[in-house]
Amino acid sequence: MTDIITASMVVIGDEILSGRTKDRNIGHLADMMTAVGIDMKEVRIVGDDEEDIAAAVNALRARWDYVFTTGGIGPTHDDITADSVSRAFGVKCEYDRRAYDMLKRHFAARNMEFTEARKRMARMPVGAVHIDNPISIAPGFTIGNVHVMAGVPAIFQAMLDNVIPTLRTGTKLLSVTVHCPFGEGTIGDGLAAIQKAHPDTIIGSYPKYRDGSFWTELVVRARDGAKLDAARAAVQAMVDEIAARAA
Repeated sequence: MTDIITASMVVIGDEILSGRTKDRNIGHLADMMTAVGIDMKEVRIVGDDEEDIAAAVNALRARWDYVFTTGGIGPTHDDITADSVSRAFGVKCEYDRRAYDMLKRHFAARNMEFTEARKRMARMPVGAVHIDNPISIAPGFTIGNVHVMAGVPAIFQAMLDNVIPTLRTGTKLLSVTVHCPFGEGTIGDGLAAIQKAHPDTIIGSYPKYRDGSFWTELVVRARDGAKLDAARAAVQAMVDEIAARAA
């Protein structure tokens, strides 16, 4: 028996959609989820609109085991993720006393005014639990199966390190690569037949091009080692047979 746990992501911010900021968090989250045996299934990029963010969060949290959001929990007027997630869950967004006191002490220690803008970073949905932020203090939060974190990559990564130990993890996907010196048009029919014959595996083809030549990288994935080996052998046999005909 294999245990499949799924995850998804909502990337928030007009700056991502406009191209002004290049996202670096999707790849990191995907790498970390794969490493612990959680399947990344979907990513949505949403602008700074409360209704759209709430809709995306609700859609993903109903479908997948975990939702991770990045962006929109800072001090400025367009940081509306806390409000949006509160809307998604139908609860109030209020100052969290622990976060408020922590931020107040943090800015006092630096002789900085605890402005209304900075106080915004202490707001979160009622009932949410902190995600510690070891870099800039202001916490993220978890409510239900939704984990809300900062968009700054270093902070996101530090917060994610604190979240991962709390997650249920599944059976890890095993992976093997078969080099194929032919293009996808040559191997398409054979590869489809192998996939049909090995339904408990995932077979991906990734076309490559260099110096006027096409070839394909074939990646076989499965949670069962024996099934992985069987599918890999079938793929390799197909490649060898095509090569022999072409010789």
